[in-house]
Amino acid sequence: MTDTATTRALAHPEPAEIRLEAVLHALSDPVRLSIVRDLAVTPDELACSYFVLPVTKSTTTHHFRVLREAGVIRQTYRGTAKMNDLRRAELERLFPGLLDSVLSAADAEEARGADTNA
Repeated sequence: MTDTATTRALAHPEPAEIRLEAVLHALSDPVRLSIVRDLAVTPDELACSYFVLPVTKSTTTHHFRVLREAGVIRQTYRGTAKMNDLRRAELERLFPGLLDSVLSAADAEEARGADTNA
């Protein structure tokens, strides 16, 4: 029996390789931000199939890749599922308060939108 986990490993930047501009770029897209917001409210990893996004499957794959390559999420295979986890602790060490600020601002923006649509 072979171990497929080692052959299906995905590349992730080391903490020293994570750049602020790449993180900000990754978080600037509404679809990617919605992925991060979902990951931020759960302690568990979430499968790609958990997310219902308003884009095609290939575009969804692109968004996850941008987040992974920027160092915002970690992706691992569990069987055939690709699991996603927010790299919160690493991002907090590198850019203190950044992720929480972005998430708070996104919550505030969503609340403003709900107020104007009511």
